[in-house]
Amino acid sequence: MTGFEFALLGFFLMLGAIFLRIPIAISMAVTGFIGSWIIRGNPTAVLSQMKSMSYDMFSSYSLSIVPMFLLMGQFATKSGMSNALFETASDWLGHRKGGVAMAAVGACAGFGAVCGSSLATASTMGQVALPEMRNRGYSDALSTGVLAAGGTLGILIPPSVILVIYSILTEQNIVKMFLAAFIPGILAALGYMLAVSVYVRIYPNSATTAPRVPYAKRFASLLQIWPVVVIFGLVIGGIAGDWNWIKDGVQALFTPTEGAAWGVVATGLYGLWTGGLTRKSFIECILSTATASAMIFLILLGAQLFNSFLAITQMPNAMAEWISTSGFTPITVLLVMLLTYLIFGCVMDSLSMILLTIPIFFPIIESLDFGMTAEATAIWFGILALIVVEVGLITPPVGMNLFIINSMAKDIPMQTTYHGVLPFLITDILRVALLISFPAISLWLVSAMF
Repeated sequence: MTGFEFALLGFFLMLGAIFLRIPIAISMAVTGFIGSWIIRGNPTAVLSQMKSMSYDMFSSYSLSIVPMFLLMGQFATKSGMSNALFETASDWLGHRKGGVAMAAVGACAGFGAVCGSSLATASTMGQVALPEMRNRGYSDALSTGVLAAGGTLGILIPPSVILVIYSILTEQNIVKMFLAAFIPGILAALGYMLAVSVYVRIYPNSATTAPRVPYAKRFASLLQIWPVVVIFGLVIGGIAGDWNWIKDGVQALFTPTEGAAWGVVATGLYGLWTGGLTRKSFIECILSTATASAMIFLILLGAQLFNSFLAITQMPNAMAEWISTSGFTPITVLLVMLLTYLIFGCVMDSLSMILLTIPIFFPIIESLDFGMTAEATAIWFGILALIVVEVGLITPPVGMNLFIINSMAKDIPMQTTYHGVLPFLITDILRVALLISFPAISLWLVSAMF
């Protein structure tokens, strides 16, 4: 059996273990360990590697940004930002047909700008907006579908934990990845609002209208969301803005890790000011962050062991060489990869998909000619992968956001939520097609800033 064939066997055995509900971190770690043992003939090398692997990974300065953004999201959840965002968006859009659903999308986008987590965005905004939409006579399908889709904006609009992980895995600039995700994130929010507008015209009884709010109250409500604007501007502006025009290039105010730390402090202070961050909720935030960070880091450790196994077999390089000589067009290969993400998204979470596939897919992408520089191609592919992974969060039967929203309204059948999310899946597919056809949409802001 060749190294390539052995790697494929290990890959499918690992997928089988995941489908049997063995945690993905354990599945990858055990597969990588046993595979490396069999190839080398003894476990000495992999055991020697493991002596320092965990410390080297968990003490990484680059990875410290992950718990920072997770804690920032926890503080944002407790601070009451979600209520202010939804009320403001509802004041401006509520008088339109389906306006409260559009407001929910806008609030999700705003909350995602300070949260960075899809699941946290979906659960937090669901608690705020779902009862309001049901009280106003919105259909169960539209209410749950729009919140499940809106939650995905949490990982698309920077800061995003998934983008940080991708940047570390592919050795890309985190700031450039954040900038590249900005315009696609806005397009996602606008696309979801458009989907709501079309949906309520096809199903007129699915939504109602609210009384028009005077402009004086609308502008007054904007003052409620100043913390979101300030914190987002502080984090993204601080790490991506040019703060010294005398020197050439972008002179950022601080690094992404420092920016995340400032975001944590600012969000925490706002939570203390509003009273949402008490001693009890602070401890809950710390414990939730620690739990999520431990889960992510354990998956990263398992992925590292599995990647070491793949490196020994030379599978990624062999696949890249085979595809480059097979005659397949780069776009065809890209579409197959994105389709794979859609299929995996039906049974796996977003982080697992990224960690599982990037070590295999990225060398292939690097070997293909898309008419761009290597860096531009890596950034463009990262945004596409992120969007398709995001789609997996609302793809039946195992879209995580669908279960989160449905758990808040147990009287709503899951089939109803599936029906409600379909229009938003269509907009996601159209957006992916647009970004594939016009890479400049993702890369324009990067080229403008750098």
